[in-house]
Amino acid sequence: MIDKEVRSVCVGVVGCGYWGPKLIRNFQTIPGSEMRGVADLRQDRLEHIRGLYPAIKTTTSYEELLDSPIEAVAIATPVSRHFAMARQALLHNKHVLVEKPLTQSSKDAEALIALAEERQRVLMVGHTFEYNPAVEYLKDYIARGDLGHVYYVNASRVNLGIFQKDINVIWDLAPHDVSILLYILGLKPDKVSARGAAYVQPNIEDVAYVTLNFPTGIMADVRVSWLDPCKIRRITVVGSKKMIVYDDVEPTEKIRIYDKGVDAPPYSDTMEQFRLSYRYGDITTPAISNAEPLAQECAHFLDCIRNGKEARSSGRVGLQVVKILEGAQRSLKSGGAVQEITW
Repeated sequence: MIDKEVRSVCVGVVGCGYWGPKLIRNFQTIPGSEMRGVADLRQDRLEHIRGLYPAIKTTTSYEELLDSPIEAVAIATPVSRHFAMARQALLHNKHVLVEKPLTQSSKDAEALIALAEERQRVLMVGHTFEYNPAVEYLKDYIARGDLGHVYYVNASRVNLGIFQKDINVIWDLAPHDVSILLYILGLKPDKVSARGAAYVQPNIEDVAYVTLNFPTGIMADVRVSWLDPCKIRRITVVGSKKMIVYDDVEPTEKIRIYDKGVDAPPYSDTMEQFRLSYRYGDITTPAISNAEPLAQECAHFLDCIRNGKEARSSGRVGLQVVKILEGAQRSLKSGGAVQEITW
């Protein structure tokens, strides 16, 4: 059977700083994508893009980009501009991909979701790690029950820089791990707490520890920092049967499964009879696809546009992440007090 020809989708990108060029590269190369236009306020960044892709039209006017014959726009600007730019794009009947986090408030996120539904447009958030083959494997492994009952999760996302001037480290780095946790566990936390400190820039925390508590009893700790000598991108999930480590910095063995654990006797009459049984089994490293997560994300965005599907990292998922970040921020400013999350 001959495959149907994939309908082409015309795309524009706003923002040519750190992440924008990566989006442009992917939309330029993905089959069925027409990379039509790019907007940025900096002429030097636009000149850089023209040097790489002479056929792409560039402009310093976001309105001009929205008035051009594009069907979708990807927004890679500072988070403070996400709401206004996404809203403007939706009002122009464009499908929208917004980099994380979706907005700076749940109220704004809810407004974008309502507008996207009213206009019947795709609203998607750039939770890139949800499209990482290693994270997909981790989700499937947990869902199959091979890990047993999940006890707790520990996540670390630290490095030296890049320091932001408009948001703290929780809003910058924690969206990655929070979105991963929601995805792999299929659960939403009901409590969050956070503590942190600002060492380099006044009032902008560069180190933070966030704890999420789930209704099932799972506890997840997330450590984020711009002020660490080592680059670490690691998540450890401990279950009743096995333990699994996802290390994104590891070039080849991104997933390691440890057949390790501890079992308590079903019953005992005395402390002398009570003995914990430790299990030390094999370590396995499954083969994981090396497909680029951002390419998978961009292709998924285009597929949702063509087929009218809700995105994996939809606006609703983006709202969930923002609500958790808001709770963490409240906790941070109240000395680490536990905050209830209402869904």
